[in-house]
Amino acid sequence: MTTPHPELSGEARALALRLPAPTIKKAKEHGFSDFQIATIFQSTENTVRELRSHYGVISVFKTVDTCAAEFDAKTPYHYSTYDEENESVRSDRPKVIILGGGPNRIGQGIEFDYCCVQAVFALKEAGYETIMVNCNPETVSTDYDIADKLYFEPLTFEDVIRIIEHEKPLGVIVSFGGQTPLKLSTRLDAAGVNILGTSSKGIDLAEDRKKFGALLRELDIPHPDYGTATTFAEAQEITRKIGYPVLVRPSYVLGGRAMKIIYSDDSLKEYVDQALFITEKYPLLIDRFLETAVEFDIDALADSTDCVISGTMQHIEAAGIHSGDSTSILPYYNIEPAAIATMKEYTRKLATNIGVIGLMNVQYAVQNGKVYVIEVNPRASRTVPFVGKATAVPVVKIATRIMLGEKLCDLRREFNLKDCDELGLKHLAIKEPVFPFSKFVKSGVYLGPEMRSTGEAMSLAEEFPEAFAKAYQAANMHLPLSGTVFISVNEHDKDERIINIARELYRMDFDLVATAGTFAFLTGHGIECKKVFKVGEEGRPNIFDIIKLGKVDFVINTPRGEKALHDEEAIGSASVQSGVPFVTTIEAAEASVKAIDCIRRQEFGVKSLQEYASYRSQ
Repeated sequence: MTTPHPELSGEARALALRLPAPTIKKAKEHGFSDFQIATIFQSTENTVRELRSHYGVISVFKTVDTCAAEFDAKTPYHYSTYDEENESVRSDRPKVIILGGGPNRIGQGIEFDYCCVQAVFALKEAGYETIMVNCNPETVSTDYDIADKLYFEPLTFEDVIRIIEHEKPLGVIVSFGGQTPLKLSTRLDAAGVNILGTSSKGIDLAEDRKKFGALLRELDIPHPDYGTATTFAEAQEITRKIGYPVLVRPSYVLGGRAMKIIYSDDSLKEYVDQALFITEKYPLLIDRFLETAVEFDIDALADSTDCVISGTMQHIEAAGIHSGDSTSILPYYNIEPAAIATMKEYTRKLATNIGVIGLMNVQYAVQNGKVYVIEVNPRASRTVPFVGKATAVPVVKIATRIMLGEKLCDLRREFNLKDCDELGLKHLAIKEPVFPFSKFVKSGVYLGPEMRSTGEAMSLAEEFPEAFAKAYQAANMHLPLSGTVFISVNEHDKDERIINIARELYRMDFDLVATAGTFAFLTGHGIECKKVFKVGEEGRPNIFDIIKLGKVDFVINTPRGEKALHDEEAIGSASVQSGVPFVTTIEAAEASVKAIDCIRRQEFGVKSLQEYASYRSQ
């Protein structure tokens, strides 16, 4: 067997003295990765790979016969092992490899699987052999009859580069599987792999906080004050400059994992002490948290010279809720046109300067009329399936063709592409998350920057109240049409909005109960309600007892600040256990009241997705 590296580097020669060929072969046969071997021998993964290749210790691929040898299988799939015979036969057809999303945990959306599957269809239509790499048996992309070839392999550099070396594709798509394959782009690029779509340099520019911050300053685009830290002292110094509350998170997070809103030095120290992986390469990211801001998700399609805003989604909840957990509305419904124009301008500037080829997602916060960029993801976002179905635009198909080299200006004409707010939609769509709280009662129910949802429902209607009511029903949250509503809001929410909510509920003959502070505020504005004890107050029954006894039909509870969130978890847990619908933001409360009124006044009609999409042909 010819060796890929006939001349070893100094590091590999030194490692060879301690790691002979039989030992490394036995280690690989027993499942040790190059990274694990490098850790044991205090070397590097690249050095182990160089030495292993020099020894000729290379994995082969075995075939899983989906027809059990009864007749020729048209849809076999493959896995790697350290054996002698390679059963995966490479064809002469031009081929593209797509990297999937990998294993899923609660807090990661399955929406990336949709993107991978749609990309496979687009590539097949364009005449390419499609090769899928993923290791999650519960995804559609790993159905063996989706792609032309499936490699059921982990999404690590070692496993992916071996498949690439064997198949020799024209290119690899890393931007449809979320953050997991995106992290491989730099190493794959350094190994000479052709990354289709946004370059690894562009990906790194968006992901590296210091580089991205410099770009924003160069483009004069506002962003929340931020800093990076590797120690508590550095983190504390940053918070003294930008002030509490702050949003902290590790670099390259999945589903907002380990993200938290911090309100004090003590909580910051506790977070840093518990952090598992903070280094110079992957520092802690600290951002000023924009309380009360309204968040937006912008999806876009771009090439080197053009950009189309494919989706503009407004979050119902205020800033601080992970976008995967937010109730999103497309198109926006109560924002100044100037803010939308600004977001579109910023999105186009960012697409051009990052060098986006294909899909991108930008998250914005609008506070007091000013637009701030929160982050940019130069890849498919979890909103892509929602946007595609809501607008009847094949977003992934178009993005895939851009990655293959077609120009967006030509695709504009073919698909009649326009910015989302210029499409002339005759309906609006709502994305409603579905949560597992009834199965994980002790996990806590209050939403934050770490994603908690395990799915989502989508509703469409011509008017907002009907769409929102349908979304609630689709997510199995049944709003009451009568009964008792419990209200407890923080000081910031004691304004005209909660007064209007209470008046509307009273008009619909709901009975109102409230804790002391909210009770005083509502009765002070002439709204009749009853006072109940808080959890932890002297006196029974308290609100926890009342919910458990089935005497509350709807809960509006908007805690704010670290202590409030902790104290009010009991209310949320009681609501989940008792099957009582609840909302934790004033925005969701407003929307819920409108939905209740809508359900009381009308019956909903049913339309197919194709009927809603018919506006495209008019």
